[in-house]
Order: sequence, then structure tokens, then C-alpha cells
Amino acid sequence: MSVLGSATLSVPGGSAVRVRVKQEVVSIASPVSPGAEQFRGLRQSIERMRQDHGIKVIAVTSAGAGDGKSVTTLNLAGSLAQSPGARVLVVDADLHKASVATYLGLGRDCGPGFSELLGQSSMTLSDVVRKLDAINISVVFAGAAHPRPFELLGSPKIEGLLAQMRDQYDYVLLDTPPVIPVADCRFIGRWVDGVLMVVCAHRTPRKMVAEALRLLEGSRVLGLVFNGDDRPLRPYYQYYSSRTTTSSGAVRK
Repeated sequence: MSVLGSATLSVPGGSAVRVRVKQEVVSIASPVSPGAEQFRGLRQSIERMRQDHGIKVIAVTSAGAGDGKSVTTLNLAGSLAQSPGARVLVVDADLHKASVATYLGLGRDCGPGFSELLGQSSMTLSDVVRKLDAINISVVFAGAAHPRPFELLGSPKIEGLLAQMRDQYDYVLLDTPPVIPVADCRFIGRWVDGVLMVVCAHRTPRKMVAEALRLLEGSRVLGLVFNGDDRPLRPYYQYYSSRTTTSSGAVRK
């Protein structure tokens, strides 16, 4: 799997680590690509929700594993972060199979994260937030593996932590486990402003999507995000780009 984009990751204590973002995170690795353009459309929808309804804290999930929820979370974050002055936080809340660090080109051991934040009374948000300075994104990684992840979500800290995140950031995106295999997202759904469900085109059965939506009853489902649609977008994108030329000959990206 190749890596394209890169950024400096600032960690508590003043040190910094260079990270290289996987090519699937197109909004960061290939920001002028057709794929990145699709996430800009999703970004506009989320921006309108924030402006009209105060939507700031969003859980991103899927019906089952492998539908692309983590990639979608990071691509949406990368797109939102392109807005001047936007404060964007990504939280890897999938304590069963964390993958945010992997897509950012890092190993599993990224220091304390969401697991420690929930499980240790002395841990604060500032102790676990990492900042990707070059791309304007802050991240809370999953942290150490826990034998009973669901129990961590019962921590009395979670409501206060999400309120703190809401105060400090314009957008908080939580990458949560898939709905059907585990109950974590159904629990988190009570504390967030809304839920985005990722559906993999030509892969996720309709019955599975319907069951996931049923299980999320009581949570505010903001919409479905279709991932992996193989329709040929590039010719249309190239045609549009070739037609958006100013009088000086510069192409508007």
C-alpha cells in the first residue's frame, strides 16, 4: 500500500513525528483528485448541518466490517480541515480494531489515547491529543488494547469529555465500530449530535443496512455515505476542469 501525503505529528511534551498518509485518504494525499472532490461535497453537507442545526460531534459507523468507515472519517476530516480556521478533531473510538493510526502511516503504539482517557481518572484530553500541524487536524488515537472495550464506554467521564471536545473544536468525528457485530456505536450514539453510516456500494446487503438502522433507533442518523462506487467519475471531472479556465488561462481547482 503506497503512501503519498505527509505531515508532522506533534505529541505532548513538545516532540514531533513525521507521518506519511496512506493513498486511500485522498482528501489529504491527493486533494485535487476526483475522489477528494466527492468528499468536498460531503463536507458542504456537514458544514450546513453545523450552521443550521449546531451539528458538531458526529459518530461515523457502518453496518459491518470492511465498509470503509475509517477511511471515510479521515477523508471527511481532511476535507473539513481545508476550511480556513476550522478546528477538526478525529477520535479513534473503535477499540476493537483501531485503524486511524495505520491510515496515517503509524503503528499501533502511538502512546495513550481514547482507551486511557476513559479508563484512567487522572488522564485529560490534552494528554492524548496529537496535532497534525500541516493538515490542520488533531487526533486522539485508540490507545492500548482493552479486554472489554464496551465497559470503557460506560465511564462517567464520556459525557463530559464529549462536551469538552465540542467546546474546543468545530468538528469532532468519532470513528466507531460497526453497528451489527458490536454494540459500542449504539452506546456512543446517545452522546453525539448525529451518526453517519457508511455503506459499501455493491457489497453491503440492503438487509444489513436496514438492520443497522433499526439498531441505531434512538440515535440521530444524519445520512448514508456510499463508499466504493465504481462509476467512472474521472472523465466528467477532467471535462469540468478543462471548462473552468479564467481569462488569464489559469485553471481553477
